[in-house]
Amino acid sequence: MKYLVISDIHGAAEGIRSTLEAISYHGCDAVLCLGDVLYHGPRNELPADYAPKEVIARLNPLHEKITAVRGNCDAEVDQMVLDFPVTADYNILYLGGRKVFMSHGHIYGPEHLPRLQAGDVFLSGHTHIPTCEISEGIYLLNPGSCALPKGTHPRSYGILDEHGFTVYSLDHREYQSIHF
Repeated sequence: MKYLVISDIHGAAEGIRSTLEAISYHGCDAVLCLGDVLYHGPRNELPADYAPKEVIARLNPLHEKITAVRGNCDAEVDQMVLDFPVTADYNILYLGGRKVFMSHGHIYGPEHLPRLQAGDVFLSGHTHIPTCEISEGIYLLNPGSCALPKGTHPRSYGILDEHGFTVYSLDHREYQSIHF
């Protein structure tokens, strides 16, 4: 199974358009969405390409392929327009014998990890900073943001499969990676 991992879309139309191209570009089977889908939030700048209705129109047709968690900028009203569940604080899946714990990062985060064992994966967004690290045997992975990257990082997304995790810039160039 190969997953497109997206986070911190914040209603950015061009960000989601370019990111969803990665489904066919990389041959992804499904999408993992780590929250902050439509609203830009009070602490973020408004994305130049802010168009939440377009983000809705692009994501809803993929509803059967999307597993999502709630971000700190997501609200119950967002669930009214999205055709996939987006209100859970976390989700768990298994990939190649590894437990993958998905969370936006504002409740569970690298500083406040849930119970995980060496070899497990903690997948989060929230920081807008791409990350491919190991801490105490746990893989800490973050695809960054396709809308509002922090620091000097590019707009980005991730690809997760049983072999590892790779962060790509929106022009599909490899930015960071880690192998399991």
